Amino acid sequence: MTIDATLPLFVATPLILAAVVVLSPAKWIRDALHIAVPAILAIASVALFAHVQDHGTVAHVIGLYPGNVGITFAADQFSAIMLFTTMLVATIANWFATATGETRSRYYPSLTLILITGVNGALLTADLFNFFVMIEVMLLPSYGLMAMTGGRDRLRASRMFILVNLAASTLLVVGVGIVYGVTGVVNIAALKSAAAGNGPVTVAMGAIIIAIVVKAGVFPVHTWLPRTYPNTSAAVMGLFSGLHTKVAVYMLMRIYVVIFDVEKRFEWLIIVVMVISMIIGAFAGLAENSIRKVLAYQMVVGMPFILVMFAFAPEHPRVALSAALMYTLHHMITVGALILNSGAIEETYGTGQLSKLSGLGSRDKWTAAIFAAGSFSVLGFPPFSGLWGKVMLVVAAAQSGDVKAIVVITTIIIASFGALLSMLRVWRKVFWGRPMQRVPDNLTVRWRLLAPSATLMAISVLMFVAAGPLVDAVNGATDSLLDVDSYTSAVLGDDAVGLPDLTGLQEGR
Repeated sequence: MTIDATLPLFVATPLILAAVVVLSPAKWIRDALHIAVPAILAIASVALFAHVQDHGTVAHVIGLYPGNVGITFAADQFSAIMLFTTMLVATIANWFATATGETRSRYYPSLTLILITGVNGALLTADLFNFFVMIEVMLLPSYGLMAMTGGRDRLRASRMFILVNLAASTLLVVGVGIVYGVTGVVNIAALKSAAAGNGPVTVAMGAIIIAIVVKAGVFPVHTWLPRTYPNTSAAVMGLFSGLHTKVAVYMLMRIYVVIFDVEKRFEWLIIVVMVISMIIGAFAGLAENSIRKVLAYQMVVGMPFILVMFAFAPEHPRVALSAALMYTLHHMITVGALILNSGAIEETYGTGQLSKLSGLGSRDKWTAAIFAAGSFSVLGFPPFSGLWGKVMLVVAAAQSGDVKAIVVITTIIIASFGALLSMLRVWRKVFWGRPMQRVPDNLTVRWRLLAPSATLMAISVLMFVAAGPLVDAVNGATDSLLDVDSYTSAVLGDDAVGLPDLTGLQEGR
């Protein structure tokens, strides 16, 4: 079996085992599988990354149909590194769910594996319609996870989550339908540079971009995220933080490079929207009343840090997109650690409300240390991954040496200051102050609850220490993303049929 033939297994394996898990009568089997499956897929994605690093992009058409006919899965270094990081976060989030006892519900492990199925499919698909299908595969178990875990407000949050994502999915499939109606194809490779002009494909792809941006939680369609994620359990929020929004980032980068051909004309639109999103995400957390609601706004502020690099990509594509990818990887690890750490506090003390917690710095020193480390990483301090993420963003923006650079770098500094104030507020309320009254002295956060977040922060430190190999891997992933010819060649093959003539669809280019 060739390596390309294994790509569908990244989708089929968790889906098949989801059925096995839900039918298994033994809880230990369910617990073992829902941790082992993403862990094994993470290891497999490392092997996939090594292969594509040496041999280039690989692709497989289900049923061995000619190119542009069947459902195609493709992998390059970019998709492989995203696949590895998402599976790593999923493994640790599932570990935390087991530690907190959420897997007592026999459906929880199965739903997480179905979610992983959709994530892997979305990261590997080379087809816009199949991307929509995989997004729906992600969302269906997510609805169940939202409703079955968390606090008393979870059903209200679930309703908002469902309505927003249904609206976004509707817009997404409408956009895909218009693209097909105009071009006759939805294969990403076949649409190479199709939106690089003023033609109808640009309008249709605009609808798709808006739908994905909604799912990413970017201003002005961001308010649903901090109103939904914190009302589910910490394990589910940690899972969603590393999977849902980052799949959106992945596809936005793929579409921008392949279909929009790294267009320059949208740079100021991108900057304006992302600058506003940074400011809102950075300072809105100051008004929240629980740890995880503050962290939800750290998720919101992280997205424009990543996407603003699109405005600098036309001039310096490798530097800008490498910075975006580096910050994406850092954000997945660090925010996941903070969320799971706050979940450990909630499990121990029964609340995450800032007004009900105090003095944890003296009674839970390791909990405080992990939270402080995560906060330093978010803000961009050493020795954590956030330093390299922020440095690469600033260096990429500075490459242009014009007004764009001044605006974006200034906003990054201001937004980082706002994030500092938000995290300091949590620290002052939760970890400083008098010890809590009417709480037994021997009640502390247990290590089995802290271990998942501690592991993620250890990975963040490793990302800082091993910056050389990590930056090399990120640059290689960016190079593979920008090597559109190799991607299209692998996806379409030598026998592609039904390819459209896009010349007449690129008006004004």
